[in-house]
Amino acid sequence: MDFNRLLKPEAVKVLTSATSKKRLMQDLGDLAEHAYGLKTSRVLEALLARETLGPTGVGHGVALPHARLEGLDEVVGAFVLLDKPIDFESVDRQPVDIAFALFAPEDAGVEHLKALAMVSRTLRDASICTKLRANPNPATLHTILTSAESEQAA
Repeated sequence: MDFNRLLKPEAVKVLTSATSKKRLMQDLGDLAEHAYGLKTSRVLEALLARETLGPTGVGHGVALPHARLEGLDEVVGAFVLLDKPIDFESVDRQPVDIAFALFAPEDAGVEHLKALAMVSRTLRDASICTKLRANPNPATLHTILTSAESEQAA
């Protein structure tokens, strides 16, 4: 599992419209529909259902919403950088301005967990988050994320 397989360039966006957690989830659904052909309403429903189990705001301004969806063959992701942080009920009660959503097939076991671990490990790196926050260009954000993995391995 690597970021190049997980995240298409068209699944990266800078958001100026997100004013709430639900709106962010809607925007992630729209992005998943645009990039992967997933139905926005199904994505939104699955993300919100997962949030009822516990918030996916992991702290330090980062959220990792994720859901399993029928009809997917592989784990895919969507990344958004918010121009204004929003309340996300995060574990540290800090507002979120970075969100990386993962969508997995219903029967994806270990692949889903590997992807979640890889994204979590990458976004726990303060220097990577600083670079992401300083570059509000989707192409640059994609490059930072897809090259982060090789930098961490070095």
